[in-house]
Amino acid sequence: MLTGNREFNEIYEKYKNLVLKVSYIYSGNNYDAAEDITQETFLKLYTGFDDFKREKIPAWLYTVTKNTALNYKKKYGRLVSIDDEENGLENTLVTESVEEDCIEREHTMETEVLSDRILSGLMEKNQRWHDAVLLAYYMDIPQERVAEIMGVKIGVLHSILHRAKVWIRKTYGVEYEEMSRK
Repeated sequence: MLTGNREFNEIYEKYKNLVLKVSYIYSGNNYDAAEDITQETFLKLYTGFDDFKREKIPAWLYTVTKNTALNYKKKYGRLVSIDDEENGLENTLVTESVEEDCIEREHTMETEVLSDRILSGLMEKNQRWHDAVLLAYYMDIPQERVAEIMGVKIGVLHSILHRAKVWIRKTYGVEYEEMSRK
């Protein structure tokens, strides 16, 4: 994205991948939707750019991206296209036997279901825990950057992540252990 505003272009280059990752995750792993959401988010930023405090932009981008993606998922989440189903089949790994392939798919599906349940549970339990875990562990964003995005000090982020992990172990530990044994 090239505009006449050099400062906006720098912010875009710095945060475009983060916005794309957040929109991808919150839109239900839909890459096309994530690209549209990313474009929409930066368009909103561009139209009001002169009114923004520069130090608040990372948190604003995260919040707007997340909300836009959740709205998208709520509106279009139930629609499944034939292309998506075909792409899922094309990306399946080839294994030595049909049985191994079936077992691997089942395990992958169980892992995804448990991950979704954990994230949903975190969202219901504590929004900050959810956001911290999602950014730090699912999206692999460095913790210093996560603290900046969330507007907290690194020590506070560590405390949030620790509390979230304790709650996850307490709530989902047995299921995770059983699934790991399979």
